[in-house]
Amino acid sequence: MPPSEPRRSGRDRSTSDHLDGRTAIGDPPSVDDVRRAAVRIASGVRRTPVMTCAALDELVGCRVHLKCEHLQRTGSFKIRGATNAVRSLDDEQARRGVAAHSSGNHAAALAFAARDRGIPCRVVMPADAPLSKREATAAYGAEIVLCEPTLEARESTLAEILERTGATEVHPYDDPRVIAGQGTAALELLADVPHLGAIVAPVSGGGLLSGTAIAAHGTDREIEVVGAEPAAVDDARRSLAGGRRTSEGNGDSIADGLLAVLSDRTFGVLRDRAIAIEAVTEEEIVEATWFVMERTKQVVEPSGATAVAALVAMGRRGEAPAADVGVILSGGNVDLDRLPPRTGRPARW
Repeated sequence: MPPSEPRRSGRDRSTSDHLDGRTAIGDPPSVDDVRRAAVRIASGVRRTPVMTCAALDELVGCRVHLKCEHLQRTGSFKIRGATNAVRSLDDEQARRGVAAHSSGNHAAALAFAARDRGIPCRVVMPADAPLSKREATAAYGAEIVLCEPTLEARESTLAEILERTGATEVHPYDDPRVIAGQGTAALELLADVPHLGAIVAPVSGGGLLSGTAIAAHGTDREIEVVGAEPAAVDDARRSLAGGRRTSEGNGDSIADGLLAVLSDRTFGVLRDRAIAIEAVTEEEIVEATWFVMERTKQVVEPSGATAVAALVAMGRRGEAPAADVGVILSGGNVDLDRLPPRTGRPARW
């Protein structure tokens, strides 16, 4: 499983002034930005399939529609936001390239998107990042710059690269171009299953969940959007419940793609749309991961299976949010050797 993006203490820098020449970089994208992103990235990403599973329907008590972003290029939804950001650059910005600090799915996605446009990409990674992740990102054409494994070192190293090269930073989630790109997964899901009453998506920094909420509510205000989060790192749930963004008291999780915290921008999107967050235990996440792999024959990472775990938890309480619910399986970059065994619960856990 790819390491998470680092926790943030505040709003991250951005070096671009406008989104599509229409939306200021400080503002969240609109549903029209998401729709334009869908057109812009169409040739660069896969339109992933939607699957169903009778055993999951029975377990939850509703019809579940799984949006298979684990089958996306580079193995996760991250390619959507990265591609939209890269393709939004003007020619001069593109000539100077893009940069980011990341040791997870965003690193590979940005490298892939930059190679697709034929522009430079530099990714700052901590020296202790798994060799497999460094090699995968380099294989897509990125220049890897190693630094000490601290957030301060990552940020300072990236700042030096941005100053030296004039590259545009593409943040993993605190960038409206990225949020708009991530929202295209929900647009596709709603086009394929237009009668959905709810969508469940995992939440970490909030780019995917924000984009999902913007796309869903821009299509139908009555669609319920639910975020799924490990209880061990439930800063999004606590932030939205308390009305202010917090990162206090977080621990660790098997869903290590969900360890980042909301930015001011993503928090505002979720707060303004009254998005609910369902927090689930580590045991529930592991069980959901194995359930999806055994019953659908699809390999997903725990971060993606967290959305399934959340829906199952709601279903067990008799609180399935709609008769037809979409679930975004966000990624499939899992190291099976690190996945804990099943706890011994039966299939109807």
